[in-house]
Amino acid sequence: MFPYEIEDTDDWLGTPTPLETCRHQLRMYENEFEELNLQLREARGKIFKLVEMHAEASHERDTLRAQLIAAKAEADNARRHANDIEIKANGELMANGKHISELTAQIRALKGHTPFAETFHHQRNSSDT
Repeated sequence: MFPYEIEDTDDWLGTPTPLETCRHQLRMYENEFEELNLQLREARGKIFKLVEMHAEASHERDTLRAQLIAAKAEADNARRHANDIEIKANGELMANGKHISELTAQIRALKGHTPFAETFHHQRNSSDT
């Protein structure tokens, strides 16, 4: 194609000059830059808020963890105390049972009954065999 066949369109109406095109492109870049700066500020604000929320959650987690450890220790102490009470109560019951048996044997002896004879009534008399 020859240069004289190319139309010169610089003087047509509505066709921007190269300088106008550069200025327009510059304004578009400036607007995009401002929008990106705004988005960056918003993102930084959200990140700061997330960091604060994380710090609060971590503090709450640590507090709850300490409370859980204290509650476990308290439960262990209560379990030990209940076990001690149960052992003591069982010992007292056994002592009371033994004392009642001894008193029952003494009452039967005083009444003339042979102690523990009725307990073994199911056994055969060895003289019968």
